[in-house]
Amino acid sequence: MKIAFIGGGNMAAALIGGLIKRGVAPADIYAVDINDEARERTAKQFGIATGAGIDAKLAGYDAIVLAVKPQVLKGVAEALAPHLSKQTIISIAAGIRASNLSRWLNGYGQIVRTMPNTPALIGMGVTGLAALPGVADAAKVLASQVLEAVGTAVWFDDEAKLDAVTAISGSGPAYVFYFIEAMQEAARRLGMDEAQGRALAVATFTGAAQLAAQSGEPASVLRERVTSKGGGTTAAALASFDAQGVKDAIVRGALAAEARAKEMGDELGAA
Repeated sequence: MKIAFIGGGNMAAALIGGLIKRGVAPADIYAVDINDEARERTAKQFGIATGAGIDAKLAGYDAIVLAVKPQVLKGVAEALAPHLSKQTIISIAAGIRASNLSRWLNGYGQIVRTMPNTPALIGMGVTGLAALPGVADAAKVLASQVLEAVGTAVWFDDEAKLDAVTAISGSGPAYVFYFIEAMQEAARRLGMDEAQGRALAVATFTGAAQLAAQSGEPASVLRERVTSKGGGTTAAALASFDAQGVKDAIVRGALAAEARAKEMGDELGAA
């Protein structure tokens, strides 16, 4: 498969690196970026061809990944529209609905909208994907192959669900980092130095997440196994969390993120 990228930021770099590791030849990858320094860095890092502008070269690629900021996507789409015929368009621009992107592309319909997250930078991301009606199955497979180069891909039949994806996995790493921060602060108050607190908090999250992934059991069951009956230390901590509504606060936060994602979709697509 031949894949072009428009935009050369961190997520594009992660995808390019992941694709090459999975066997895609650098000669089959092309990146467009208006920034000279970014373009040179990408070419040197991955050994791929690059260009400064959108032109007829893009007609020869199977997929075009739109990896630009949402605020500039309309202009990019309008410049890209004359060069489209059969390519699969994969958008990783947050908040831009596929219907609006299609409108900016003069009605072009082979569009897959995606919502990756930042662990993709180390090949451990998870991405939600949704396609416009009528997108060919082969195009969906191609989009999966591209995003699975940096982690797991989860498909949704209803694009509106990507607002929920944004709230759970897109913003989710920040929730995890927030909790790690809190654990590190607790460690500091308990007399540990910064390095000790960080080591314990990060390793605990890493290990617990891997245990949840590998066991296949509900998180509630795993939690109960750590919590000794009879009022031990874990039970004391969880009772404190419950008394202060920590779980409900996390749920409300995710719901607020989903509501904001919808608002952003309206705002960004109004152009």
